[in-house]
Amino acid sequence: MSATVETRRDGRGEDRHEAAAWALKERIRRVEGVLKQRRGFFRDAYRRGECRLLFVDEELAGFVTTRRDGYILFLAVSPAFRGEGYGEQLVAEVAREHDSVSCHARATNEDALSFYRHIGFETVRRIDGYYEDGGDAYYLKLGDDRSLSERLSDMVRR
Repeated sequence: MSATVETRRDGRGEDRHEAAAWALKERIRRVEGVLKQRRGFFRDAYRRGECRLLFVDEELAGFVTTRRDGYILFLAVSPAFRGEGYGEQLVAEVAREHDSVSCHARATNEDALSFYRHIGFETVRRIDGYYEDGGDAYYLKLGDDRSLSERLSDMVRR
């Protein structure tokens, strides 16, 4: 049985899928203790950013929200859909439209750090006390050893 996978977008100022994205983020937060943003912060960042969302048979599988410069504000993939390449697909879509892609990841979030490193992100620096709760973060960026188009080709082939 094959699934229907569809990419949708909420551009800057749009919020058609914000409630679904918030619900997914909150499910992940409750189970995994990550993605701890407050509702107001999330809403404002979502509406100021560009959001790409992946739906599998009409269920939100994941989303990525980015700033104009390719900085990832939020990246979330439902645990039910992990390991299917959806996270890589979302990051690849960001990379297609930006000269560079970067993000912060909580220093204790080994799953996120492993994911980002797996697809070619490199740690630029550690930032102590980055998060509101005092948590530390790593600033990550797609590596500079190859062109972004080469890295994008690698991600899409996987």
